[in-house]
Amino acid sequence: MGGLPGIVTARGYRREWLRTDVTAGLVLTALLIPAGMGYAEAAGLPAYAGLYATIVPLLAYAVVGPSRILVLGPDSSLAPLIAAAVLPLAAVDDPDSALALAGVLAVLVGLILLVGGFLRLGFVTELLSKPIRLGYLNAIALIVVVGQLPKLLGLSVDASGLLAEIGEIGRAVIDGGIDPIAATVGVGALAIIVAFRLWLPVVPGVLVAVACAIAVAAGAGLTDDIGMVGALPEGLPLPSIGGVDWSDVGHLLGPAVGIALIAFADSGVLSRTFASRHGEDVDGSTEMKAIGVANVAGGLFGGFPVSASGSRTPVAEQSGAHTQLAGVVGALAVLLFVLLAPGLTAYLPDAALAAVVIVAATALIDVRGMVRMWRMSGVEFALAVAAFLGVALAGVLQGILVAIGLSFVAVVARAWQPYRTELVRTPDRPGFHDIERHPGGHRIPGLVLIRFDAPLFFANGQIFDEYVRSVVAKAPSPVEWVIIAAEPITGLDTTAVDELVDLDNYLEGRGIRLAFAEMKGPIKDKLIRFGVSDRFDGTQFFPTVEAAVDAFHRRTDRAAEH
Repeated sequence: MGGLPGIVTARGYRREWLRTDVTAGLVLTALLIPAGMGYAEAAGLPAYAGLYATIVPLLAYAVVGPSRILVLGPDSSLAPLIAAAVLPLAAVDDPDSALALAGVLAVLVGLILLVGGFLRLGFVTELLSKPIRLGYLNAIALIVVVGQLPKLLGLSVDASGLLAEIGEIGRAVIDGGIDPIAATVGVGALAIIVAFRLWLPVVPGVLVAVACAIAVAAGAGLTDDIGMVGALPEGLPLPSIGGVDWSDVGHLLGPAVGIALIAFADSGVLSRTFASRHGEDVDGSTEMKAIGVANVAGGLFGGFPVSASGSRTPVAEQSGAHTQLAGVVGALAVLLFVLLAPGLTAYLPDAALAAVVIVAATALIDVRGMVRMWRMSGVEFALAVAAFLGVALAGVLQGILVAIGLSFVAVVARAWQPYRTELVRTPDRPGFHDIERHPGGHRIPGLVLIRFDAPLFFANGQIFDEYVRSVVAKAPSPVEWVIIAAEPITGLDTTAVDELVDLDNYLEGRGIRLAFAEMKGPIKDKLIRFGVSDRFDGTQFFPTVEAAVDAFHRRTDRAAEH
């Protein structure tokens, strides 16, 4: 590998990068603190855990991470997954228990990613196709927003499940359960963030809103009137995964796999995107291992699972970050905040933090993407909707598994009923073309040309057989040869080979010769390996369709001479 990426970057560091890296790190801090605390609360954990889950992973990633500007930390797409995994196992009203479980979960996620990186399994993220990710992120946004509304409005809600929570929030609002002070602070913070984002985006509106909320709460003495985040524990974060037994580890293992998949999928896409912008290349397996190390480190020191941030990474880039030093500066600034001003968050209202999370979560909503998907592909739009409904109604992990299962069903369905057609000549262009698209084309008397656009396997072998027989039966003149344009056939299994033999027997019984054009070498090798090379000899294979048709003409010409 040539050394750890962070060390390699440090050796080649340029002095002119220093000022912009430090500036970017300080600008980043304005988002790291409120976002980290907000996502921790969204995951059902103490707010300060979000700071530990920011500091340690950023420092670890700066050493082992291949991307120069990727910013790791708590993320809204993981918060519901973490809550779903940890809260059912945690002791009631015991934040230390939940935090220990979250730490173990992060370690498990990290170990899974490390193993996956060493085995070069980055391709598994392709299980999360674009429709699934689109539906998943929209559902996550809805779950996070609904989960934060009670804090924003000062409501008391005790419901599980998205629909039940929405219903209870609606009833509480109708019954006048809104706390006017909390709602004023929360909605005010929300308005400040949105206003700065719309009219003054160069200023971090999140920081302005949080600072204003703290000032109002301290100045008006609101600490006893509405919920507050509370002061941070003093001192440095220490290892905090004690008290978790092996049965809990077993329960966390399944969710850890799902979180690892989502975390790397998000991080891998961001890493490749930002690397390509700067003309760089990032190895997916190295990235997977780096995110694994960051999660293990964060889990051991009071944190929870993290991934790359789609909101903080662009801020680092726009602020001029050149290297991992920007993340290091941000992490150290957050650490100084923890050490020097731990009591400041005692004046931070929960409602203001809820506003921060809601604004961040709404960035995940992509209605235009759903509309575009609907216009492009009805099947993929249905998958996106299935992922959305599954995640929103059945649960995050269950919904993802359902959506992945449906994706496999869609793949099998496409291969099960692939496009197949008869090929014909056309007067205006050379070669042979799809009769469906060129109905004016003409057939060659005595010859049937067929193309089947899929691998041949157990699910479609019989369909292939029946299609060929049906075309032969409907041919306008007696058929002497059937030529399969086999270039699109990229796979073959034993069931499909049996179907080919049956088809050849059927055609032979009617005096019809079966031939193949443009069949790929690996498919021919399979025919030999499956023991039917004597059935399909070399005279039945042709390098091109034209060569096969020429052979047909020569054969019929010789027959006419005799």
